Amino acid sequence: MPEVSINLLAVLLAAVLNMVLGALWYSPVLFAKPWIASIGKTEDEIKKSSPGFIYAINTIGNLVLAYVLAHFIDYAQATTVVQGAQAGFWVWLGFLVPVLLTVYMFEMRSIKLYFIFISYQLIALVLEGIILAIWV
Repeated sequence: MPEVSINLLAVLLAAVLNMVLGALWYSPVLFAKPWIASIGKTEDEIKKSSPGFIYAINTIGNLVLAYVLAHFIDYAQATTVVQGAQAGFWVWLGFLVPVLLTVYMFEMRSIKLYFIFISYQLIALVLEGIILAIWV
């Protein structure tokens, strides 16, 4: 396998961007209400939950995602905004879309919930791809 050059600061920035986007995406400004309705919870139930552990796992997951995406970016020799966006798009389309669609279908989750989540992931991966490609 070729040796990769990873900018860890870019990985950190990409992971933080994903979390900020997620906070905005699932806020009352955008998709909080349809998301809460689609998961069969109430706003009170969400507010009462203790999300500390979930946020910790999410942070680790976002760091791993950005680090692995940085490998794909380096392997593809993507160094421009367009190339980074394309790499993020192909990772999204090839890995997340089919796997998550199958999971959502077998778990009989709402298609609305799937589209809320998968569209967030598209934007996140495209933006992360851009950051990782241009910040080499």
